[in-house]
Amino acid sequence: MTVSAAAFRLLAHETRGLLTRLARIRPFALVESMLPAAGISPIAQTGIERFLMGGRRALRAQARAYLGWLEVARRAGATPAQAQRRMALLRLTFNTVLGQFDMFADALTQRSEHETGVWLAGLDTVAADALELPGGYYTAPPVICYLDRGVGAAIRRARTRLPGGGENPVAIIRLPRERMVGGGIASSLVHEVGHQAAALLDLVNSLRPILRALQTTRSSERVAWAMWERWLSEIVADMWSVSRVGVSSTMGLMSVVSLPRAFVLRVSMDDPHPVPWVRVNLSCAIGQALYPHPQWQLLARVWDAMYPLGRLDPARLRLFELLHSTTPAFASVLVNHRPKSLRGRSLVEVLASPERQPARLTAVFKKWRTAPALARSVPPTLAFAVLGQARANGELVPEVESRLLRELLAFWALRSNLNMSAACAQQPRAAAAAQTV
Repeated sequence: MTVSAAAFRLLAHETRGLLTRLARIRPFALVESMLPAAGISPIAQTGIERFLMGGRRALRAQARAYLGWLEVARRAGATPAQAQRRMALLRLTFNTVLGQFDMFADALTQRSEHETGVWLAGLDTVAADALELPGGYYTAPPVICYLDRGVGAAIRRARTRLPGGGENPVAIIRLPRERMVGGGIASSLVHEVGHQAAALLDLVNSLRPILRALQTTRSSERVAWAMWERWLSEIVADMWSVSRVGVSSTMGLMSVVSLPRAFVLRVSMDDPHPVPWVRVNLSCAIGQALYPHPQWQLLARVWDAMYPLGRLDPARLRLFELLHSTTPAFASVLVNHRPKSLRGRSLVEVLASPERQPARLTAVFKKWRTAPALARSVPPTLAFAVLGQARANGELVPEVESRLLRELLAFWALRSNLNMSAACAQQPRAAAAAQTV
């Protein structure tokens, strides 16, 4: 056998082996052993399966086309090097398809863990509630959550391009396992939801020209407004979180960024996240703008006492003082912004909810003390806001908060599953009724 014939046979066998391995990738519905209450929504499941099946179908077509080409090219005198180049590209596509499968598998496999899977389904419900915006401003995509190590959360937004091509059919939120289960999980989760909402409303792009204009008109504060613009994406997500879960958001943020002093006061122009010291103070200012109450000033003073600026070098001290002095004005610009996507309404008009005012939340918690079942009757983000406010007031200890949240997450997961089952059961009846009319 010639070298060329041996090379072409080797590549043909490798391609057939690739097709064999590809055939072993099964739909998640056939391999995941999660409880029904731990499952993701049918819309998310369908979107993921269709996306992955489309990628596998396209790869099979490419592999079979390559096998056909090998047979023709060998007789036509193609070189082993030419055949290998095509095979290398095919293998890259194969690895991309596997990578996309693993990305979703990471988010779904944990659903089989005892208790964790149900809690994740409950967090899916919280995320869906946090993304809901009455008024028909956008169509919210499905959201699925999973846990990972570390202290930070992250999102891969829906309708964005995935590595290797294709549009992500769902929003995938990675949450820090160390926050399960406590009030801080709401801060991280709703912040990431805020990134998705900001993209759907195009908030960052609509705010940038305003901040750039302020850099010109307020030349003495130019550096501060330039930094606010640099950090805009993360700040808008923080604002969304405060609007949904109130003081829970700020306290959760304080927990995440409570690092050694050097990290809290470090300034990096390459980091899209605000300096932690500045970020917490801004979260308090946003809270005051959305839900006025003395608690925000108290929290800011506590934070400043934990990380005093006295020992900073003069240059950094001047920068922090400038940022601090422009914080109230920047918070006002944020909440009073009127993007085109909101059809003339401001963010404070759309996001601030009377039922999430601190006094109202406090009153609701007092009712829950005598009738705990009432906690199940409110939207999930409102429940987090109520419990977070109670903890801020010193009326709820972390141990009890964790127990209540575990129970609520399980309840939301079960209710969502039963509602979906009921909706699916009604569809055949509706179709049969339509046929008889």
